[in-house]
Amino acid sequence: MTHHPRHTIIPPYLLRHLAETADAPVATRAEHTLRADQGFRAERAGAHRATATARPKVLAGEAAPDREISTAKNAERLPGTVVRREGEGATGDLAADEAYDGFGATWTLFHDVYGRDSIDGAGLQLAGTVHFGKGYDNAFWNGERMVFGDGDGEIFGRFTASLEVIGHELTHGVTERTAALVYQGQPGALNEHISDVFGVLVKQHQLGQSADAADWLIGAELLLPGVQGVAIRSMIAPGTAYDDPRLGKDPQPDHMDRFVTTTDDNGGVHINSGIPNRAFALAAKAIGGPAWTGVGQVWFDVLTGGSLGARADFAAFARLTEAAASVRFGDGSREHNAVHQGWTSVGVATGVPTNVAEPSQAASSAPADAELLLRRTGGVTGVVKERRTALHELPTKDAKKWNKLLTSERLRALGDDDPVRDGFCYRVACEALSVDVTVAEQRLTEAQRNLFQRTLAAD
Repeated sequence: MTHHPRHTIIPPYLLRHLAETADAPVATRAEHTLRADQGFRAERAGAHRATATARPKVLAGEAAPDREISTAKNAERLPGTVVRREGEGATGDLAADEAYDGFGATWTLFHDVYGRDSIDGAGLQLAGTVHFGKGYDNAFWNGERMVFGDGDGEIFGRFTASLEVIGHELTHGVTERTAALVYQGQPGALNEHISDVFGVLVKQHQLGQSADAADWLIGAELLLPGVQGVAIRSMIAPGTAYDDPRLGKDPQPDHMDRFVTTTDDNGGVHINSGIPNRAFALAAKAIGGPAWTGVGQVWFDVLTGGSLGARADFAAFARLTEAAASVRFGDGSREHNAVHQGWTSVGVATGVPTNVAEPSQAASSAPADAELLLRRTGGVTGVVKERRTALHELPTKDAKKWNKLLTSERLRALGDDDPVRDGFCYRVACEALSVDVTVAEQRLTEAQRNLFQRTLAAD
């Protein structure tokens, strides 16, 4: 039997602090939650890696959400008893109805904005179970359904109350079926970061909020009166979400200078996600307007585009997002520059934007006799085409375009370590410039694809 990974919204360090410092019965409930979650993480250690898939096909015909909400009736058994299916009216159970509505809002963001039909891009049913356990202080995605606790009633309330928490957990399902980021260290922190990103975008989209009007908080509705804090995480100001005697102080860093090295929480996946979280929020605010159409679109392009490796670190992800911003919105666009500046502000290097010529790069150019190797592989027929040529042997216009592409960071950022099956892939190599990358055809702009095809056809 294959075990699916469980992703919980409340990290273990927070529950541990609560178990050690809160009064009974809150401490007892936190300890019980922690033990249950540790069991989930033990299953995750033996989990099989999810299979990455390419960007979903363009939707054809009418797509609609398919939701099913069950109740565990305060037991710890899944899936529980079904209480509401797609199209049925409200149950009067607040948790069940909040889960149903939250699933709908999440489906709407991914479908209406990004053209993705549910988590898997093919209409997967969104299943959820409410009232899991007694005083269970968490919510999780287990690879098949989302599960909600009711909270302890003193620190945490019901976990269905937070729309961004619902969006966060369901996004883990999207990540599993696309980039399949390893849940450890920086790739794991990126996994958590991506869920935070689309979690807040679900809320902002539902409310029609601009980036400037949004609070950029994760789980603000979870904390009950008396808790000294505003949420469990703040994307715009990591490390400031809470400072409470029972919860401790928010440990998230906001810059690579304060990156936390730890063996806890799968290498700090809930802690260090604060760094890319702030980069995203800063970029969104710099662009302005609805974040889901600007920087959110860029992040979605990278997540589903096929070039994000399962073990990508912050720097690799940053390079990909900057390249994606350039491809979608253009070099030097407001979006391109905002993404670059966002990462720079948190100490993650992406390279200089391709339209900016610094003194050290202004004279950067490939030698006229530099040799270019262009090799196309793949496709359903498996036919290989290859050409070796010096740049000066190409038409002047194409030689200039190759020179610009080979001397920029953009080509390297588009490099694909795991090309899609049965799709064309291009190997581009230029020894004089230390370039040797493989790029999936779907990652190329139309102009780049035409350049590659002209170059091969001229041989």
